[in-house]
Amino acid sequence: MSGIEVRPVSGHTGADINGVNLKQPLSDAEVATIRSALLQWKVVFFRDQDITPAEQAAFARRFGQPTPAHPLRDSIAGHPEVLPIDRRIFEQEYGDKTSRRDIDGWHTDVTAVINPPAGSILRAEEVPPYGGDTTWTNLVAAYQGLSAPFQRFAEKLRAVHSFHLPEGVAVSSKLRARIEQKPLVSEHPVVRVHPETGERALFVSPTFLRYIVGVSPEESRRIVNLFFQQITRPEYTVRFRWQKGSIAFWDNRATAHLGPQDIDHIEHERKLHRITLVGDIPVGVDGVRSKPIQGEPLLAAVS
Repeated sequence: MSGIEVRPVSGHTGADINGVNLKQPLSDAEVATIRSALLQWKVVFFRDQDITPAEQAAFARRFGQPTPAHPLRDSIAGHPEVLPIDRRIFEQEYGDKTSRRDIDGWHTDVTAVINPPAGSILRAEEVPPYGGDTTWTNLVAAYQGLSAPFQRFAEKLRAVHSFHLPEGVAVSSKLRARIEQKPLVSEHPVVRVHPETGERALFVSPTFLRYIVGVSPEESRRIVNLFFQQITRPEYTVRFRWQKGSIAFWDNRATAHLGPQDIDHIEHERKLHRITLVGDIPVGVDGVRSKPIQGEPLLAAVS
């Protein structure tokens, strides 16, 4: 009915969406088709979409309420919901000492807050001729790939997530001060129940997860490392090659992703714009919701 073609690109994760022009308002049928593909494949990709930040925001609003750009970073001028992903801007904000690659490994967006974004929409404006790919993993498939006894074990666990700096990483004093001045800490279930599909996802975010609640530090490290190895197994992932005008839209409740690890040393620049959507508070298999420890929830951006 919508005229959209959904073409899966890997066995578990990712689908290309063809036959839609995002400069035009979407019909209800088109929104329903895209949402269905997103829920099934966890991340969907659009090509050759020459749209403005305002049009990206209009697209996002068909699927939810955009949040402010980021709890700790600034938006682009005139668009409080749009976060620039740009090495040059990041270095201007925090200084040359800080490398995004050093602090942004595998992660689910902003799990330090009590209601992490429901989805994220990333649009490419400037990309290098080579390198700069992003990889996503399917956290539902990762949970399903655990043995039954380990699924039951994981379902009973909770973990503390926060914005924090990895040990041994050199960062600017400005970035450290911003994190310390606005602490964000939440306790989430290790397995969350997806609010739309009812699927269970292994909700572990390597960049943000600090420790497992109620176990020793050594036990926590061993458990967390096993979960991190599970979610990054190649069979659950998809790798996306960006082009100017490419858009990736992912379900942040059921995915983690890894930004490019291969471009810090090359001269070509990479500029993208990201919008996130207001999310719900995660709920575990036992029906217990996440618990805020420090910081405020992510609410809708004020235009």
